Amino acid sequence: MRATILLAHGSRDPLWRGFVDSVSHRMLSIDRHAIIRSAFLELSDPDLFAVARELVAAGATDWVVVPLFLGIGKHARQDLPRLIAQLRQNYPNVTIVCRASVGEEPAVIDLLAKMALS
Repeated sequence: MRATILLAHGSRDPLWRGFVDSVSHRMLSIDRHAIIRSAFLELSDPDLFAVARELVAAGATDWVVVPLFLGIGKHARQDLPRLIAQLRQNYPNVTIVCRASVGEEPAVIDLLAKMALS
């Protein structure tokens, strides 16, 4: 069973996660059978390891982590690879693919440029 984990930074402001929830809802409007979980690096719950435990308990064995970072800073360059390595060590029977941060995607860069020019 495949699951998508939307991984974001997190915030003390509970309204901040509305963006992540909007992405999740949009994904479900495209594929109502998709298994989607949101996880946060800090300041918000759940964290990546709590989501991993939930997905294992649900029987999901194929995970795609989508980092929702526009800027490619310390979290994307250092923390994320370490966390993914730890997940792979903790769950050797799970296939874990970590996509590039959304800010590295040409389509996202193009969309942002077009929005800024409109």
